[in-house]
Amino acid sequence: MGIFNRTSSKAATTTVAETPAGPDLAHLTGDYTIDASHSRIGFAVRHAMVTNVRGVFAEHDGLLHLDGTNPENSTAALTIKVASIDTSNTQRDEHLRTGDFFEAETFPEITFRSTSAERLGGDSYRITGDLTIKDTTGPVVLDLEYTGSATDVYGAQRVGFEGSATIDRTAWGLTYNAALETGGVLIGEKVKLSFDISAVKSV
Repeated sequence: MGIFNRTSSKAATTTVAETPAGPDLAHLTGDYTIDASHSRIGFAVRHAMVTNVRGVFAEHDGLLHLDGTNPENSTAALTIKVASIDTSNTQRDEHLRTGDFFEAETFPEITFRSTSAERLGGDSYRITGDLTIKDTTGPVVLDLEYTGSATDVYGAQRVGFEGSATIDRTAWGLTYNAALETGGVLIGEKVKLSFDISAVKSV
């Protein structure tokens, strides 16, 4: 929060730059483990210039540190198992695991490590971090919405977030493509990522 003083010959006034309004989340401060069985990491990419192919990474794990009072101190770490990719088409999934795309045997994991966090206002947050795919690491920005917290039937405290990001796959070496006879290419370069996260607070 910054304070700026403006002084005139008649009077002095003080203007305070307000922190974006948001819910009081101080009670959520702590460490959390992502519950993969109640979370989803998905993606969508343009196919043949006319529609989207959608899929998920079924196996993943991650840790969150939430600071409800000072969100900028929050952190996130996520690991995704490449071999768990699922687009509801076995042949396509096997191709995605090969060297044309993710090269899953050599690079079995995709990782994300946050480098900064900020509250945008209300329930909206933004996390910037390093995304590593194969042997390439690059920055990515995730826009997140806090969707609530609850104590489940087992007494565990849960917190939820929904998020999204758009990346250019070629920046991570995923350059495979094929030209279409009618013009354009088979696979779009932009990939839309989506996240539905449920995390359980550590005891």
